[in-house]
Amino acid sequence: MKQDKTQVVIVGGGPNGITAAHYMGLYGIDCIVLELAEGILPYPRAVGMDDEALRVLQGIGIAELVARDMICNVPLRYYNARGVCFAEVKPSTAHYGWPMRNIFMQQLLEGTLREQLGRHSGVELRQGHEMLDLEQDEQGVTLQVRDAHGELYQLHAQYVIGADGGRSSVRKKLGIELLGLTHPRKWVVVDTANDTLDAPYTALHADPQRPFVCIYLPYQQRRWEFMLLEGEDEAHMCEEATIRTLIRGHVGDAVDQLEIIRIRAYTHNSRVAARFVEGRVALVGDAAHISPPWAGQGLNSGLRDVVNVAWKLAAILQGRASPSILGSYDQERRGHATDLIALADNMGAVLGLTNPLMAGVRDWLFQAVNSVDNLRSHLLEFKFKPKATITKGLVYHERAELHEDDLVGQLFIQPAVEDAQGQRRHLDDVLGHSYAVLGYRVNPAAHLGEDTAAYWARWGTRFIQINRSRSGVGRNQPLSASGVICIEDVDNRLGEWFAKVRDCIVVVRPDRFVAAITTPERLDGVLRKLAEQLS
Repeated sequence: MKQDKTQVVIVGGGPNGITAAHYMGLYGIDCIVLELAEGILPYPRAVGMDDEALRVLQGIGIAELVARDMICNVPLRYYNARGVCFAEVKPSTAHYGWPMRNIFMQQLLEGTLREQLGRHSGVELRQGHEMLDLEQDEQGVTLQVRDAHGELYQLHAQYVIGADGGRSSVRKKLGIELLGLTHPRKWVVVDTANDTLDAPYTALHADPQRPFVCIYLPYQQRRWEFMLLEGEDEAHMCEEATIRTLIRGHVGDAVDQLEIIRIRAYTHNSRVAARFVEGRVALVGDAAHISPPWAGQGLNSGLRDVVNVAWKLAAILQGRASPSILGSYDQERRGHATDLIALADNMGAVLGLTNPLMAGVRDWLFQAVNSVDNLRSHLLEFKFKPKATITKGLVYHERAELHEDDLVGQLFIQPAVEDAQGQRRHLDDVLGHSYAVLGYRVNPAAHLGEDTAAYWARWGTRFIQINRSRSGVGRNQPLSASGVICIEDVDNRLGEWFAKVRDCIVVVRPDRFVAAITTPERLDGVLRKLAEQLS
């Protein structure tokens, strides 16, 4: 039997798997992606992307490209039983450098991701290849694979990423249980083209007679989702004539010009794998956790998984970190993924009420909330979405007791900054692809011992001094300092952030989470503590 080997095998060539491949390529890790399908499915599946996910794609230089096919800052509206909009989510902030609500079509995203894989000489996508089995030991993982011609071969890798969806073969081969529940009501998802409806938003219609969803998509396409009521025949409800009748009730004769791209009934699940890591194998995306669609966080959660696990695998394979740090992936991602599933469950429960009395009570409660300014602001800015926060893992909290205002373990903000050449840039583009140590109006590199400096140099750590805007002596003479990259805080966003934390140095991980916040005097000790976690 043919034998092949690489450093990392990624099973699954969807958005999560291909993004993981990009990160492997970025870090110089050889990898092979196994994808059973021969091509990209030609219709939308995931349609919502948030600012955090776009930031993940920014890390591999893809965000600007995929944004060309996105509609940004799309509002989310909730309609009550009478068809009146009772709440609207319309966030306008961009704390992480990108709009918070964006609508896209998965097939276009996947096309861009795959087109750009050619950037990485050590990355290979094998379409039509199916993983049949896997075994692992202390030396690595051996996969049995069938290629597109039906030939069998063995593939040896040091690590495997299972990105093969909700029915994950990787998860099943490992014997990892998927815990949670299956929701009793199915929904029919309908994708249409030639759409002319003047409704440029996502609309969740909490109509007790039949809850439905209407989503504005790019390029004159639209998605409709209808709940199947008790006793309805699924096959009949998925017939095109039935679907056109349902849509006609909302758009009238405009339905006649619509092209139906696809109709499919979905069962919604809320499930989380018992383990995200098993030895040398890590599960990401739907292979690790499955969410109903109502919070629009399924793909976004998967991309958060990818950026968390990718830098850790690279650090292990390049000898900078202990293999034990892979276990922190489960520790850091499980809680947030589970919280987002709970949010989706709650949103689905609000939307899916079919009892008119209960729907009336719900509408009354939301009307009351909408009349209170701070609650309205909470809703408008999508502040009810749980934040990704790392309390235990590869972060160092100097305070023994955690406080609500502790920003360690949270995503660092990404404002615009100016570099030494006066170019306005996203902050992450200055931070690089490894750890970064930023000092606000202080040179962090000047406060390190020799051994500490040598250790973090092996990580390719960037030391950055943040100066106030226009704090030099002239346009072509910004402030500079020895041994650091100097940038200017052109919008004063970083100054505001450091004013909250009171200390003036922040350590940022490769995935842009805050690893520590400290002072110049304590920096050397804090970096030694972080090094101990990685060793």
